[in-house]
Amino acid sequence: MSIVPRAWLGSRWLDRSLSASAGLCALFSAVLFLSIATILLLRGLPALGLNFVLGESASAGAAGGVRYQLLGTLILMAAALLLAAPPAVALALLQTVYLPASVGRKLRFALLTANGVPSILFGIFGLMVFSRWLGWGKSWFAGGVVLAMMMVPTACVALIDRIESLPGRYLEAAAGLGLSRAQIVRSVVLPQSASGLVSGLLLGLSRAAGETAPILFTAAVFSGATWPSGIRQSPVLALPYHIFVLAQDSLDPASQERLWASAFLLLALVLIVSLVALPARLKLHEEARDG
Repeated sequence: MSIVPRAWLGSRWLDRSLSASAGLCALFSAVLFLSIATILLLRGLPALGLNFVLGESASAGAAGGVRYQLLGTLILMAAALLLAAPPAVALALLQTVYLPASVGRKLRFALLTANGVPSILFGIFGLMVFSRWLGWGKSWFAGGVVLAMMMVPTACVALIDRIESLPGRYLEAAAGLGLSRAQIVRSVVLPQSASGLVSGLLLGLSRAAGETAPILFTAAVFSGATWPSGIRQSPVLALPYHIFVLAQDSLDPASQERLWASAFLLLALVLIVSLVALPARLKLHEEARDG
């Protein structure tokens, strides 16, 4: 007769099954990513090089490089990142700290719903509000605002999950010291949950960096733009829009080589941003665990 409870054996089998499934999913994702990156690299290799990265495009993208497309993409990403962080923090604190639980659940549902809104709807909204109603025309700032709107739900939900996972003893100890709610948020909640905000912003930024529809309506042009000046009528070039246009010119081999090279460069840009932020994320996780 076995001395091990049958329920415990079933629980162990379930844990192992879930761990194996998670490992297979991670392996599949890694293989898929490496396959895509390899295909882009091999097909774009003839066009890749320093001249391609630093040179200006010519002949409707069939020649030259992607210097200003890369610069415009970085400008849009930086603007979206800076604009998305404050409202994401505010909404997350509102949901977890200041609102009653019943209202907070409704806010979370609204955030999850907004996270599934198609990107083209954000683009149309930006076109109607920023480009036409406010009279900005094509503007890098309008594109940054629209991309930030897309990033906020992702970053906010990630931060909410991190705040809700904080050990209750942290908040109880802070309250026992006589700290006010605002002081607890400033000295305990935000420092301990910063890793969730960073992760959420990076996830949102990875999505926003490859979006074409929002910037097509609000910020990007195919040629003629360099460094933006001001906000009104100040468009930029961008890699997603550049790739979109080149993909329509399937008969020119030179365009196709630059299409694959541009796609690989966009993928590499997102990967570099994630890798640069990785030490900060690991440090924040370590500090939160030790705290």
